[in-house]
Amino acid sequence: MMRRRAMGRGGPSLVRAAATTAVVAGTATAVHGAMAGHQQQKVAAEQQDAAETQALQDAQVQAADNQAQIDALQAQLNAQQTAAAPAPAAAPAADRMAQLKELGELKQSGILSDAEFEVEKARVLAS
Repeated sequence: MMRRRAMGRGGPSLVRAAATTAVVAGTATAVHGAMAGHQQQKVAAEQQDAAETQALQDAQVQAADNQAQIDALQAQLNAQQTAAAPAPAAAPAADRMAQLKELGELKQSGILSDAEFEVEKARVLAS
């Protein structure tokens, strides 16, 4: 036999219904809060990924600009070095021969001593 509870006015079933409603509402609120938090984390992660991608693209553009500037400066430096290069000496052998002949004549005329002649001859041949 089953015992029946004594039910008074607004008895246990009203309290039970209110408690059940409170539990359901609390659970729904907790689930909603967890879902909203998860969604916010997902959006924040996507925003961070987008910012990192943009920063990487900006860095690549800056690196390309820097390399272009380096290349331009290198080309300018090469052009300056080419322009500043001395022209090759024209016929040094003929010039040496003329200097040696002149030294020989100065020695024969007595203007240069043998030692002076040898020093000057060595200088001409070394140049």
